[in-house]
Parts: sequence; C-alpha cells; structure tokens
Amino acid sequence: MTATKGLEGIVATTSSISSIIDGFLTYRGINIDELAEQASFEEVVYLLWFGKLPNEAELNQLKQDLSGNAAIPAEVISQMKLYPQDSNSMAALRTAISSLALYDAEANDMSRDANVRKAIRLQAQLPTIVAAFARIRQGQEPLEPKQGVSIAHNFLYMLTGNEPDEVAVNALDTALVLHADHELNASTFAARVTVATLSDIYSGITSAIGALKGPLHGGANEAVMAMLEEIGSPEQVDGYIGEQLDNKVKIMGFGHRVYKNGDPRAKHLQKMSRELGELTGNLRWYDMSIKIEEIVTGQKGLKPNVDFYSASVYTSLEIPRDLFTPIFAISRVSGWAAHILEQFENNRLIRPRAEYTGPSNSKYIPLEQRS
Repeated sequence: MTATKGLEGIVATTSSISSIIDGFLTYRGINIDELAEQASFEEVVYLLWFGKLPNEAELNQLKQDLSGNAAIPAEVISQMKLYPQDSNSMAALRTAISSLALYDAEANDMSRDANVRKAIRLQAQLPTIVAAFARIRQGQEPLEPKQGVSIAHNFLYMLTGNEPDEVAVNALDTALVLHADHELNASTFAARVTVATLSDIYSGITSAIGALKGPLHGGANEAVMAMLEEIGSPEQVDGYIGEQLDNKVKIMGFGHRVYKNGDPRAKHLQKMSRELGELTGNLRWYDMSIKIEEIVTGQKGLKPNVDFYSASVYTSLEIPRDLFTPIFAISRVSGWAAHILEQFENNRLIRPRAEYTGPSNSKYIPLEQRS
C-alpha cells in the first residue's frame, strides 16, 4: 500500500449531491452560476436534500418549517451565557450545536423522516445560535427569530436588531447559496465518517464544524480580512504583498486544490463586494482586494477562491470578522445534512488504511534492561 498525502486524487465514495468537473461546480447538476443568479438559499436547501428544485407549495412548506423551528431551547441560551467572554466563535458554535441533541426527543431516531426533521431544525437553529452568541458576548439579550422571512433576513435582523436593507439580504442570501456545498471537502468528509458509524446527525454536524474551524478550510476568509486590516489602505498594497511574496509567505484566499483555472464562486462575491462597497460608500476593502488579486495572479498565476472576496462582503455587511466562519457553517450545514442523509441511505463504515513507516522487527525489552 502506498499513501496519498491529503487523500488528494482519491475517490472515496459516490455522491449525487454536488460535483466539480472541469472547473465547473454544480448542485444536483445545476451550474452554480445559475443558482447564484436566480435561486434563493431556501430553494438550494430543498435541492440538496431532495434532489430537485421545489415547486411553489414545497418551497412554502420548507420556509414554514424553517421559520417554525428557528427558536433554540432556553437551556442552550443559558449555557451560552456561561461561555467565557473571549470564546472562539467556532468553538462556541461547536459546543452549542452538540448540546442541541440533548433537547431533541428525536436525536437518536435514525429513520429517514426523523433525520429530515432534524436537518430542518439544525438549518433553522444554527443562524439563531450564531446571532445569539454574538449578542450575548456584547452584553445584549438574544432576539427571537422573526416569522415569515428568509434565513438571510432573519440572521441579519437577529444579529443587529435592525431590519436589514434588501441589498444586504440579497448579498448574504447569494453568499449562502455559493457556500452551501462543495463535494467531498474536509468538513463534509468528517461528517460522513462520523455518521458512517451510525452515530446521529448531531454528532456528524459537530464533527463537520470542528473540521471547518481550521484556517485551511473555513477560517481562510477571517485570515483574508486580517490581512486587509493589516495593510490598511490601497496605497500600501504593493509594498505589503510584494514583501510577502518575496518572503514566500502564503497569501490567504488564493488557489484551490480542485480548481486549476479559478474558483467559479469568486466572481459572484467580487461583484457583491463592489455593490456593497458602493451602497455603504466605502470601497476601500474592494479596491484593496482588486489590487491584491492583480498582483498575486500576475506574479504567481494564482486566482482568488471563495474566501477572498467573501471577507470584504461580510465586512461591508458589518459582520464581525470572527463570525465569518460561523456564517460559512450557516450555509454549509445544508450540504452537510444532504451528505449525511445520503450516507445513511447506502451506508458502509468508512475505514481506510495507513501506510506504515515505523520500525520493523522490534522486540519488547524488559523494564529493568532499558537505558
């Protein structure tokens, strides 16, 4: 047996949920460009879970189910108020999501219908948890979710307490569509490995959040924003990026293992970054991002990925930097749930092998003879 580092190029399973073929990303065969430009996030959730776009009645029912399940148990809010003030936002989300299982009477019901209902609850409650955590650490009380509005609208309302602008809602909704699924990425693989043991959906989502927490996966957009803030202004871009490249420092938000000609999602976020900058009257982050892209692509041939422009999009929406990755999770829980449901339908324990590189023919040495 010969190991493949990072499992690169290894086909680990079959899936009908999403694909990346010749640089094109699709959900259930529909190009991401079409979905980003035309579909709501709720439509995408239905598409991922049920394999087709919903008709009007089906979409209305899903929206109603999501709205009706958006509130989180009072016990979970009480627990969140005990988290340390400086808690990592993803660690807080991971803990809160895991605790939800304790208050779900169907947590251990492994039937398809029960798992779909749990998927609805998780999709509905995760935005509420993120917004509640953000308010609690600011000394504010969490807000009850509104009824009859989209997930994007509800999240921005629960985060700020204000009715969000339509442009902001549309921008966040599109970002949620773009992040919803991405084939067998690290967090999705983690979720499938966990539930392949026939553990429950909450365990699978908790595992996925743990994987997403890392800066090489979901945390990259936070690193991009930290870089933009460190640079400070468009005038400082040339010197900063030039020095980083000279010192062979990785520029976060560029390149992707599965895309050789650029991430197809990036152009949509670039457009939103410009539109939101124009709306707020502050194009600094967008202008800096454009200059960085020109330098990195010109000198290294690397193109921006989904994380690069999502940083300036979320900042223009006045979302704190350490909530960027939890927002990624708000979207990606739709894909995680779809993969979990698919894994349960045709399950086999995921148990790969490892290429052994340790010593051979070693012998046990009695304790008294060891040096």
